[in-house]
Amino acid sequence: MLSTPEVPPPPKTLLEALEQRMERYHVAAAQAKTKGDQRKARMHERIVKQYQDAIRAHKAGRAVDVAELPVPPGFLPIQGLEASESTQPSLVGVLETAMKLANQNEGPEDEEDEEPKKPNSAAASMAQPKAPPTRAPQPGSTSAAKAAPKGTSTRAQQQLAFLEGRKKQLLQAALRAKQKNDVEGAKMHLRLAKGLEPMLEASRNGLPVDITKVPPAPINKDDFALVQRPGPGLSQESIRRYGELTKLIRQQHEVCLNHSNQFTHLGNIAEISKFEKLAEDCKRSMETLKQAFARGLSTPTAHFEQRTFSVIKIFPDLSSNDMLLFIVKGINLPTPPGLSPGDLDVFVRFDFPYPNVEEAQKDKTSVIKNTDSPEFKEQFKLCINRSHRGFRRAIQTKGIKFEVVHKGGLFKTDRVLGTAQLKLDALEMACEVHEILEVLDGRRPTGGRLEVMVRIREPLTAQQLETMTERWLVIDPMPAAVPTVAVPKGKAPPIPASTKEPGNRSARPLHSLSVLAFDQERLERKILALRQARRPVPPEVAQQYQDIMHRSQWQRAQLEQGGPGIRREYVAHLERQLQFYTEAARRLGNDGSREAAKEALYRRNLVENELQRLRR
Repeated sequence: MLSTPEVPPPPKTLLEALEQRMERYHVAAAQAKTKGDQRKARMHERIVKQYQDAIRAHKAGRAVDVAELPVPPGFLPIQGLEASESTQPSLVGVLETAMKLANQNEGPEDEEDEEPKKPNSAAASMAQPKAPPTRAPQPGSTSAAKAAPKGTSTRAQQQLAFLEGRKKQLLQAALRAKQKNDVEGAKMHLRLAKGLEPMLEASRNGLPVDITKVPPAPINKDDFALVQRPGPGLSQESIRRYGELTKLIRQQHEVCLNHSNQFTHLGNIAEISKFEKLAEDCKRSMETLKQAFARGLSTPTAHFEQRTFSVIKIFPDLSSNDMLLFIVKGINLPTPPGLSPGDLDVFVRFDFPYPNVEEAQKDKTSVIKNTDSPEFKEQFKLCINRSHRGFRRAIQTKGIKFEVVHKGGLFKTDRVLGTAQLKLDALEMACEVHEILEVLDGRRPTGGRLEVMVRIREPLTAQQLETMTERWLVIDPMPAAVPTVAVPKGKAPPIPASTKEPGNRSARPLHSLSVLAFDQERLERKILALRQARRPVPPEVAQQYQDIMHRSQWQRAQLEQGGPGIRREYVAHLERQLQFYTEAARRLGNDGSREAAKEALYRRNLVENELQRLRR
């Protein structure tokens, strides 16, 4: 919530009202930055941008829809232009359709959903054109691939999948906000989702899209927390183990989001897709933990894998105007005549000629006594201006000069043991320079060494990519057998059982992933409708939903890890399912069961499309 120390006087004109509200959000963004809340700061800056666009439109003589603009707390609606009480029901209507838009379902509805509903204008403006009902959703992912033109490249498909996935995340965040009675938050996420429509349209048409303008993924803390009570029979040790696994999965998800956001700023869609997929894997692992925890089962089996990533090297704790200098240690420094190495009392002073020679930044370390290999371990923060030509000149031609000095006694002056020079031109392509410099007496090597290091936030001209290998926690799918999902009202044909063949390594029957995704989406809509009507979700419906999720996770793991044999078996099973649904649709049609025949035909088309994709 925005703090409202004082509300300005009522505006006399629309322009004044818009400027007052824009200024309020501008102040809120500055306050959030001061507190270090970058997410909230970016959110307020986007709202400021909305008001700037509205002000420009108003000055140009165009109409301004003030109902689309957020209203700061404490401000009254703009009289005469704000929508009346009908605004709130309209928002509710949009939120009721948000999950349907997010899931992009194209199949037949349950009987409970067969009543025609009048779409409100806001929802209609957000709706996308639906594809023909014979097109199957991509199993285990968003519906991005189904809308991609046939000729699109892999990059274009990844771009479209990323945009549709982000839109779905924003719509789901709007639903969560609505369920928490956070109307402003729901409106904000809906506007962000709607703002992706031009990008989606351009991506579907094969046009380039500026990925850097995509808003970051909304974060739901409840996704990675064991908010429900533990099931009966769980020991304290098991609960502790659940907590440890949850913490690791949450940390991995944060790593994925951070790297995804960094590559989003670079527009690198290939790396974004990798980290988005890893983030979804983390969510699935967390869902497995939640289900097992709620049932009182022992912790699911887990293992660590070695994952190698390409990541952007950056020091986020530094601002763009900071440069850190580390003076680490001296090694075998030269000893003046008449002194032994144990008599040396050494310090190091440095000179960085920026912004100019007269105003050079200088400092020195503390004195380390009685050694010729002193360990200083000191750091100094220097001020820079990355875009200043003088700074570029300083790092390309001058660098930092060091003097190694022996501290004099009561009546003795300090004595320079040698000098060293650190070149900084490597900062053009790297954000860290770590060198062991040779200590010179004039131009003559002394045999001594000085270890120093310099860091800036990020390289001056290009991003620095590096390869990182981490131990990655993977939660294995729950192995418990799952019964076939019962279709509501008994109208739809059952899923055919899989025939067990010799050498079959799977512990459960296989099913079409497209059909499982369809059943999962339908149950999600049913659960959402019950919650919106403030009715309890029947245990059998919740159990069906959990079983489908576990079955999908298990089967994806089998297909990814099982090798060619399990894939051949899966294709053969899809062919049997195709024949089963074809015969079921024909039989039900002859019996006069039109709705059941229609659903059987739809499932047949899902299986057929999945087979076509696997055979390409």
